[in-house]
Amino acid sequence: MKSKFFSNEIERVVFTEAEIEAVVAKMGRQITKDYAGRSPLLVSVLRGGMIFVADLMRHIDLPVSVDFMAITSYGPKAASGVVQVVKDLDDPITKRDVIVVEDIIDTGLTLNYLKQILLAKEPASLSICTLLDKSVRRIANIPLAYKGFDLEDVFVVGYGLDFNQAYRNLPYLGVLKEDRIKDLNFI
Repeated sequence: MKSKFFSNEIERVVFTEAEIEAVVAKMGRQITKDYAGRSPLLVSVLRGGMIFVADLMRHIDLPVSVDFMAITSYGPKAASGVVQVVKDLDDPITKRDVIVVEDIIDTGLTLNYLKQILLAKEPASLSICTLLDKSVRRIANIPLAYKGFDLEDVFVVGYGLDFNQAYRNLPYLGVLKEDRIKDLNFI
């Protein structure tokens, strides 16, 4: 269902609330199976991944913990994949099983950089979980352990993803109307 507040700004719904819920539950069950007997740490990148990681961890039937990082990647450095860590992890990850939980993977450059930062902290294992895989734009080869949806080459909002800090609270993922995104310099 479209939000009444944003209904005139959304061109179409790509993934419904029910579809997202089903995929997140399935991913949680798979992580539970794969990490049986262990206590993985879920690392999410703020702000886009907050809703996904919260829902995902409720579907993992293991003692999990969560930590957050904040990075900047848009602007002139976005194309290089070099990012600035604005908020690092609060706890050490040495010898921990770490699952990086991403909302969307596009070119993979930012995630590749983040992965190198995390591997330098010597976790026991490091795997990648993403809700959305926009592989059509992929530049860096990022092996994905868990993937929710393949996403066509469109700009989506909702379920944590934003445009100018708006739309994160939509329960679905939708495409903004073209006139709303025409000012984006990375589309």
